[in-house]
Amino acid sequence: MPTTPQTHDEALTTAARLAEALEPGAAERDRNGADVVPTQALDLLDSSGLLAITVPAGDGGPGLGPRTLAEVARLIAAADPAIAQVPQAHYLLVDLLAVHGTPDLRKRLFAEVLAGRRIGNALAERGGKHAQDLRTCLDAGRLTGVKYYTTGALTSAWIAVSAVADGRVVLAFVPRDADGVAVDTDWDVMGQRATISGTATFTDVPVELSFDYTGVYEVPQQFGARAQLVHAAIEVGIAGGALAAARDYLRAKARPSTEAVRTGFGSAVEDPHVMYRYGRLATRVRAAEALLDAAARTLEEVGLVPAGAEAAARGSLAVAAAKAFGSEVAVEAGSELFALCGTSSTAAKYDLDRFWRNARTHSVHDPVDWKYHHLANYDLSDMLPPNHGQL
Repeated sequence: MPTTPQTHDEALTTAARLAEALEPGAAERDRNGADVVPTQALDLLDSSGLLAITVPAGDGGPGLGPRTLAEVARLIAAADPAIAQVPQAHYLLVDLLAVHGTPDLRKRLFAEVLAGRRIGNALAERGGKHAQDLRTCLDAGRLTGVKYYTTGALTSAWIAVSAVADGRVVLAFVPRDADGVAVDTDWDVMGQRATISGTATFTDVPVELSFDYTGVYEVPQQFGARAQLVHAAIEVGIAGGALAAARDYLRAKARPSTEAVRTGFGSAVEDPHVMYRYGRLATRVRAAEALLDAAARTLEEVGLVPAGAEAAARGSLAVAAAKAFGSEVAVEAGSELFALCGTSSTAAKYDLDRFWRNARTHSVHDPVDWKYHHLANYDLSDMLPPNHGQL
């Protein structure tokens, strides 16, 4: 059984070690995409003990909070954002179980999590009018449907599946190896390729473990904010990873522009325009990191069960700001890297374009523009943001 870090500092040390182990293979995993399942990297994640850091103390875990989770996700994402995204839904599901799971459900699944057995997700569908307009159904204890963007499901021990039962949406938990469960590797996108978030098909799968999911969003909640916090951390991690890659390349390989050489500058790090661009980008990355930390601290104050709609709004909007700004900076950093490092840095052997591709792909997970909209609507018109899972 993995050793679960018990404190914030222990979790960060573990995450830093995991990131160090993941970073050398990140480019290769990106190139391989869905052709090669990154089992070794995911084994490192699952055996790290980090999957259980948010399991409540009363259920056998350390009960570490949003600050720890955000920093853990950021550190891993700086090394490999695809691997960092794999457990994103896992952490959301741990939160949901902590609040809405029955004692029996918590006992069974938290024991699995503490043993390093990851929960994947099968929540998204295509063709509906909105996220909860589902065709997957749970009828007489049997689950049938098709899901898409199932990040983490392919290599998980369990899969959480949203489905309609008696007019309500439920969350059903099924073993990954159960009869009738099939997860495909049909994941062909430009970024976050190693997440292998393919199609999952459930055919008459027996379900023993489930709870009402509709009720989660019928009261003020922070599950959307906490889920988005990890997404924000992934974006900020990508930005930091791109900045670090630029720094390493500038120090080791880059040459100054021809005009800079003519002006008397002998290295890229002496080029005044490189210095300006790097300093500006580094400042924006640090600002994104600070905004992420501020959002995590707000969620710490609000708590997993907010006192009311105003408290829930405060948490949601803090994370919305961090996610929106972090996404912009990540995309910018992935592009600015090449302006800093020059033509030679575009060589395929370096795979430095993965930072932009990962940031651009992940940044459209949910609309950033609406986050700014809700921030403005709250400040200007005292309008609370909507109560759903993406804010």
